[in-house]
Amino acid sequence: MKWRTGVIVIRRVGGTLPFDCERVFDLAADIECYPQYLAGWVSARIQKRESNLCYVEQVVGFGPVRLQFASIAALHRPERIDVTSTDALFRHFSLSWLILPARPFGSCIGVAIEIEMKSRLLQRIVNQIVPGAVDDIVAAFEARAHRMYAGCSDQSPGIDIR
Repeated sequence: MKWRTGVIVIRRVGGTLPFDCERVFDLAADIECYPQYLAGWVSARIQKRESNLCYVEQVVGFGPVRLQFASIAALHRPERIDVTSTDALFRHFSLSWLILPARPFGSCIGVAIEIEMKSRLLQRIVNQIVPGAVDDIVAAFEARAHRMYAGCSDQSPGIDIR
């Protein structure tokens, strides 16, 4: 009999950002900058680029736990980035950044993550840490967008979004 923990599935949608989908996509696609503003990302290095694919080596850490793994990020400009991994740590790993247009202007970011670890111990840790970490990731992403694009609002002339 094979023991199986099940896949943890998390979906979060952030607030409306006053920036167009292209700008928000560019921010999400800047993978190597994740460690600068996303808690838990220790490193992220693009090893190779092919068309819309980025082959990434990354290290994420939560407390004393550090996970190093390879992933592939498929960039679908401007609406989504799909990250998958077949690394030995995982039975299943997928993370998607979703960038949706907001009306009457701006965009909204969403994150969908599905993770199943091969290790029971790591799965327990993931189940406890990742849900809160996803909330932090969305909040940090939104804060980074405001810092990076301050003064570059894509709102229509004469409309105040405050």
